[in-house]
Amino acid sequence: MTDISTQRAIAELVPRGSRVLDLGCGDGSMLAYLQSERGCSGYGIEIDDANVLACVQRGVNVIQLNLEDGLAMFDDASFDVVLQIDTLQHLRNAEVMLRETVRVGRVGVVAFPNFAHWPNRLSILKGRMPVTKRLPYQWYDTPNIRVGTHADLAVLAARNGLQVQDSFGIQDGAVVRFAPNLRAGTSVYQLTRS
Repeated sequence: MTDISTQRAIAELVPRGSRVLDLGCGDGSMLAYLQSERGCSGYGIEIDDANVLACVQRGVNVIQLNLEDGLAMFDDASFDVVLQIDTLQHLRNAEVMLRETVRVGRVGVVAFPNFAHWPNRLSILKGRMPVTKRLPYQWYDTPNIRVGTHADLAVLAARNGLQVQDSFGIQDGAVVRFAPNLRAGTSVYQLTRS
């Protein structure tokens, strides 16, 4: 997620000076932003070779690791905040990784494409899978192995004994608190263990 206004909205959930673990950090842009703008430190976890190289070039500490293997290398509460930005929808073990996010971090921040956003609903009504700025792939070539809605994550969090500290949507860089399930392309949750 490289859109600067979206990064800013998510960064507001990360206290200044936090030790951060960014799961599926991509090219490291979010962690680099947190380091430069909020004085944070930490590591990114990434599997893709090109993204690992991009992280190194940005000065982001990165560990090359497949998240499907879990986070057993990290102790409980090793980090202040664990980010899972645009990662959950790619994982087969999404439920396990959601619990691991709040085990390894005192706080977990999860963001993902909200499939219930109104343009997606309209596309489904027309009989087609949505292709939008937030979901830019055709159904047959998407890297997403699952889709979810803002409302779905609240249910999943409760099912796993997680406490929702905050939740909102993001649309065009703006925070959406009223009806985010309908009005926002990105869903954001701040979670802790109960």
